[in-house]
Order: sequence, then structure tokens, then C-alpha cells
Amino acid sequence: MNKVNWKAKLSSRKFWALIAAVATSVLGAAGASNNTAVQVTGIITAVGACAVYILAEAYVDGSGSDK
Repeated sequence: MNKVNWKAKLSSRKFWALIAAVATSVLGAAGASNNTAVQVTGIITAVGACAVYILAEAYVDGSGSDK
């Protein structure tokens, strides 16, 4: 059985787009307002952007390049 590479998953924009899409769909199915769905999607997108930035900076710091 293969282990999931969470570092690669969390740094993927496609992964965060999937999470936002699933959350929006679930909120729509649950009867949440459009405003609520937009707010939740915005939060997920912000968290995803932060995760990608942190992992990218960690990679740059770990590789020893200061570009």
C-alpha cells in the first residue's frame, strides 16, 4: 500500500480547488445561501494559498537557494 504524500497534496492548487468545489456543492445541497457558500469558498482558498506559500518557502529554504 502506498503512503499519501501530504506535502505534495497540500501544495497542489488542484487539491484546494477540489476542496472548495466539494464544500460549495455540499453547502448548496444543504440549502445554504449563496453568500455562505462564497464565504466558505473564500476561506478555503485563503487557507490553500497560505499552505502553498509555506510549503514553497520551506522548499526554497531547504534547497539552500536564495533566489
